[in-house]
Amino acid sequence: MQAVKDLAPYQAVVAGSAIQNRQWLPEAVDFVQTHRAALAQRPCGLFSVCITLAMKNGEQSRPQVADWVSPVRRLVQPVSEGLFAGALDIRKIPSLGGRLKFRLSVASGVWSEGNHRDWDAIRQWANDLQPYLMQSN
Repeated sequence: MQAVKDLAPYQAVVAGSAIQNRQWLPEAVDFVQTHRAALAQRPCGLFSVCITLAMKNGEQSRPQVADWVSPVRRLVQPVSEGLFAGALDIRKIPSLGGRLKFRLSVASGVWSEGNHRDWDAIRQWANDLQPYLMQSN
């Protein structure tokens, strides 16, 4: 996202982010804010990846997790949104406190470490999104 300076060459855009601390990553939000006018002129799909959906009964959290994307949705009107469980690799969590928090939640059975992405669901969303992206505004 940071490498894209101009959306003029693109007929459509698919943008996404991990959700951390109940929000999209700052660089992803910056991309949408920077290109807001251009995104309004072409079909745009949004996707989010969130480990909360991998928790026990994570699917019950789907409406809450979808609401965390509201600030982005206020900037751009997507033709489709994908919301997917993510991967949990505790070694990649930057802060010691964050790593401890996740280790405790894994130990207590809240979720398990590993890749929880449902690649079939991701492929299905991408396939379903394709006709929308072929439309021109």
